[in-house]
Amino acid sequence: MPVKVGDTVPSVDLFENTPANKVNISELCSGKTVILFAVPGAFTPGCSKTHLPGYVNTAEDLKSKGVDEIVCVSVNDAFVMAAWAQDQKAEGKVRLLADPNAELTKAFDLAIDLPPLGGTRSKRYSMLIKNGKVEQLNVEPDNTGLSCSLANKIVL
Repeated sequence: MPVKVGDTVPSVDLFENTPANKVNISELCSGKTVILFAVPGAFTPGCSKTHLPGYVNTAEDLKSKGVDEIVCVSVNDAFVMAAWAQDQKAEGKVRLLADPNAELTKAFDLAIDLPPLGGTRSKRYSMLIKNGKVEQLNVEPDNTGLSCSLANKIVL
């Protein structure tokens, strides 16, 4: 069953910058207000031109309204996510975390098979998490489009 409002964020290790740097998403969200959004793939056009830049460009405003962390997740390896973060000038604004085996994506039941992108990927979504619980959830109706999961759709 797909994640829903009120659910607790599962204890899953993601990776930041290198495979040696584990970040447990449940621990990261504990006691904090976190915006977590997922994209089908790093460096893909919609993700690089619209989705991630929207959060990077509004990070300061979102954080001034009480958001502690903004996290972007993708089914990619940590090195790809680190390169994408550098390319998008996300440092200090949005943390890009790799979900290389789609563990978080599958735990949320938001996986989609996209053979042109290599197989299992994440549906495009955003969520507002407060103290480890999902308060808002915006899953794109067609799974990959750019409408309800954009930064300006998060209600704080």
